[in-house]
Amino acid sequence: MTQPRTTAELRALDAAHHLHPFSDTKALNDEGSRVIVKAEGVWLTDSEGNRILDGMSGLWCVNVGYGREEIADAVAAQLRELPYYNTFFKTTHVPAIELSAKLAELTPPQFNRVFFTGSGSESNDTVIRLVRRYWDIKEQPEKKVIISRRNAYHGSTVGAANLGGMAPMHAQNVALPGVVHIAQPYFWGEARQGETPEEFGLRTARALETTIDALGEDRIAAFIAEPIQGAGGVIIPPATYWPEIARICRERDILFISDEVICGFGRTGKWFGCETFGTQPDLLVMAKGITSGYLPLGGVMVADRVVDVLLEGGDFNHGYTYSGHPAACAAALANLAIMQREKIVDYVADDAGPYLKAQWSKLAEHPLVGEAPMLGMVGALELTPDKIGRTKFPDVGKVGTLARDFSFRNGLVMRATRDRLIIAPPLVISHGEMDELVARAKKTLDDTYAELKRLG
Repeated sequence: MTQPRTTAELRALDAAHHLHPFSDTKALNDEGSRVIVKAEGVWLTDSEGNRILDGMSGLWCVNVGYGREEIADAVAAQLRELPYYNTFFKTTHVPAIELSAKLAELTPPQFNRVFFTGSGSESNDTVIRLVRRYWDIKEQPEKKVIISRRNAYHGSTVGAANLGGMAPMHAQNVALPGVVHIAQPYFWGEARQGETPEEFGLRTARALETTIDALGEDRIAAFIAEPIQGAGGVIIPPATYWPEIARICRERDILFISDEVICGFGRTGKWFGCETFGTQPDLLVMAKGITSGYLPLGGVMVADRVVDVLLEGGDFNHGYTYSGHPAACAAALANLAIMQREKIVDYVADDAGPYLKAQWSKLAEHPLVGEAPMLGMVGALELTPDKIGRTKFPDVGKVGTLARDFSFRNGLVMRATRDRLIIAPPLVISHGEMDELVARAKKTLDDTYAELKRLG
């Protein structure tokens, strides 16, 4: 029997051979990676035996929690029966067929067909191809521009990163023509002095209309947005924002894409975020929660009015080796069966979401916190040196990183975006675990505040 490796040995191997995503590899290797060895429910265990509350559902994805034997068994059974086959060449298989039908059942009524991918990034690359192909078939090939938002995240492949509005990614990416970014609905950070949330929501939404007019409606293919900007810092728009966006999209001849990679599958207390905010997208992008992260899978739901046009255009020359992978589809079907049987979306809407929001909101009283927004099972803490003036720390991101590191030491995974801490725990988290999450977040704020005082 091979003796298990020590943490030091594992870290050394990791440093020697593994390039981590979104990381300064040299700095990470100097510090040493955390090595996660197992997980159950909402809890992780590392190689040192430390038990850590996963406040981020892995990477926004483990909605039903860790250790679900039903999903593992479904995947194992599928791997034994049909481990892989593609969906090219006039071919399909049972898991892809069954999952397609299930997604048509769960998504809003305009959706009856899905294009499968392997991830959210692949789904958003697919969206670029779909919308431009749509307008080509309609003999309006000049409609190529896709409007997105600053500080949005739509993935890290070349196309998806262009759709996103994050400057550090753009600095290291290949620019694609025809992607334009407008203001984000970030009231705490970008509202004018004296402006109400309602006024700000309308003004920010109308940036879409202004941009359409400036570029010409005959050039605009689509508008893409997350219902709540996740990686951008859990930016929850004011109540006036989405109704105005919906009006603009209805009145203008453009497609609306709802990126539900984070908000989909129960995160906001509905099956999809567009239902929470009352929009009616033409394309719905999904991944992450579709399998609760147990296997990689993504997809794009395509509204009937778009499908009707695509059907007139012959071949759609696009696809992936693992589009509709049978084992991934089996994982998704088992995951969605759990969600329906246990009424997890209702639990978020009626119980867990309101309970966690009530506890989380109390953290806004902390001297370091400017706001503590939460909707469903996704929330944030804006860290500020001046609550009244809504000012930011001079070296943006330094305090957020400090707080994130304290959080890890306190046995809680929170993510830092700039100086904003964010959480998105598994949807099945219990009241007691929510209490523990908030207590550890409070200790993290106290530790960070004390360190900032010490540093002057």
